[in-house]
Formats: sequence, structure tokens, C-alpha cells
Amino acid sequence: MAAQLLVLYGHPTDPAAFESYYFATHIPIAKKMPGLRSYTVNDGPVGAGDGKAPYFLVAILEFDSKAALGAALASPEGAAAAADVPKFATGGATLLIYETKSA
Repeated sequence: MAAQLLVLYGHPTDPAAFESYYFATHIPIAKKMPGLRSYTVNDGPVGAGDGKAPYFLVAILEFDSKAALGAALASPEGAAAAADVPKFATGGATLLIYETKSA
């Protein structure tokens, strides 16, 4: 069983600045977290069944287990990634942590 960190970023005040910082600065910081297996983000606008979604960007970080995810977040690298979020996420960020299984 794996675990994922789902990050839902709200619409930023300056989308171009968000994307520039996120891809050039934040992702390299976050990818240093120990135990990170994969890091994916949406390509293009986030949609919703009833119209425009309240989110600008969705990121999914996968780890071997919930314990590994917790250890990554508690690590110095995880602390650096968390401290970096307010520098670009002007629309806020919601973090969800869960285990996954095949259906």
C-alpha cells in the first residue's frame, strides 16, 4: 500500500509568477524530500463538473507508506518545502494525506 500527498493550490493573484516560481524553485525543493517516489501535477486548467474548479494546480506526491510520507514531511527537506509555500501560493494551499489501494 502506498500513500499520497495531494496538494490543491487555489487561484493565485499572478498565475504567471506562480507557475514560474513553482516549476523553477518549489518543485526542486520538494523533490529533495526523502522517500518521494513520484511527483505529478496537472497539465492545463483544473476542471470541475459544474464549471470552473476552485483550484489552479493539483500536485500529487507519492510515497511508499503513510509513515514514509510523515517522515518526509518531518525531515529538514520537508520543512524547507513547507516554508517555501507562502512565497508563491497566494491563493492558498490545501494538503490532503491518504493511503492508496488498487480498486
